[in-house]
Amino acid sequence: MSTTESRERTINLGAGPSMLPTNVILEASKGFIDYEGSGIGVAELSHRSARFKTILSNAENDLRSLMNIPENYAVLFMQGGGTEQFSASLLNMLAAHAAKHGEGRTTAPPVDYVVSGTWSSKAVKEARRLTSRVNVVCDMTSMLGDPNAKIPSPDSWQLSSIDEYPAMLYYCDNETIHGFEFPQDFIKQLPPAYRERVPIVADCSSNILSRPIDVRAHGIIFFGAQKNVGPSGVTIAIVRRDLIVDPDAFKSPYVPPIPAMLVYKNMADNDSLYNTPPSFPIYVSGIVFRDLIAQGGITKSQERAEAKSELVYKILDAYPDVYKPTVAHQGFRSHMNITFRVLNCSTHEPSPEAESKLISFFSEHDIVEIKGHRSIGGIRISLYNVVTLKQAEKVASLLKQFAEST
Repeated sequence: MSTTESRERTINLGAGPSMLPTNVILEASKGFIDYEGSGIGVAELSHRSARFKTILSNAENDLRSLMNIPENYAVLFMQGGGTEQFSASLLNMLAAHAAKHGEGRTTAPPVDYVVSGTWSSKAVKEARRLTSRVNVVCDMTSMLGDPNAKIPSPDSWQLSSIDEYPAMLYYCDNETIHGFEFPQDFIKQLPPAYRERVPIVADCSSNILSRPIDVRAHGIIFFGAQKNVGPSGVTIAIVRRDLIVDPDAFKSPYVPPIPAMLVYKNMADNDSLYNTPPSFPIYVSGIVFRDLIAQGGITKSQERAEAKSELVYKILDAYPDVYKPTVAHQGFRSHMNITFRVLNCSTHEPSPEAESKLISFFSEHDIVEIKGHRSIGGIRISLYNVVTLKQAEKVASLLKQFAEST
């Protein structure tokens, strides 16, 4: 059996690093060996060379086209994953705040955080290491599995007063571990004066390019590549240019020294070439961007994401004695990461044994990487852009077969 036949047979539903399109892998493998007949592979190209600068420029232009990114936003190709951006986004927003509002100010401004699962909780933990006034405006984690708990709307969050000029509001658009995804229009529910004054920071690592996002409504959008974009190693930050400042140009008692690699201005001034970038992941990401444009862009991605996830959720809800979704509220369930527990048929309680049986059953049918995150257990089915409707149909069919045989 050839390598590509084996790839096509196996459905990898891992949460990241995740599956990449076979046609992208084939093109990238050629470039890895010999890029455009140069006799040099992409991973060997000098990042200062004209060839690599063209790769980088094309990737940025295609991403701008896909996401409708205005020119007053910089696109920065960085490293360190979303976790590093927990620090970078906060530190740069504190610096931007100090540049605009910090003259004579000795106390740190508040920074607002929405907690909706593991990754936003980690962002809060990192923020508390770096600044003194971290305000959790809403923690909905404990509400996700309770159908009787109402998820608080943004107009009821305990936001910091705009008179204190909060430095930012952070949220995680899609929680990969808990399977929670914000409705698309929730930002519009924030008070207009708050939206106008406070930079909004979105972590979109696990649902980027799966649905439209209003770039202009945000100060920063960041995401790691390893789910919907490309191989792990490159992290992209989209930053409004007026928020990019030189933290060394002034002194502020509430802005700690920022490591040079985390300073957005260093990256923006050097076209993401402040140091040697993750060149091959950027190259593959650029191929993915072109491939997505050829498939109809984000509009078509959203249509496919909704159709695929609906197939799976429909089966989960049809067998409540067998499956229990992690997120009880249908309007907040992720289209990318479907998380649930498998129940004991007698006690109707989550059963690790039953979940192991489901994992083995799926493996027998060449579907792998559905085990839930170690922190919460259960099952996680990740339906990123590369997963086809036909593959989602197979997943739904097997879930139905398993439920009916239990």
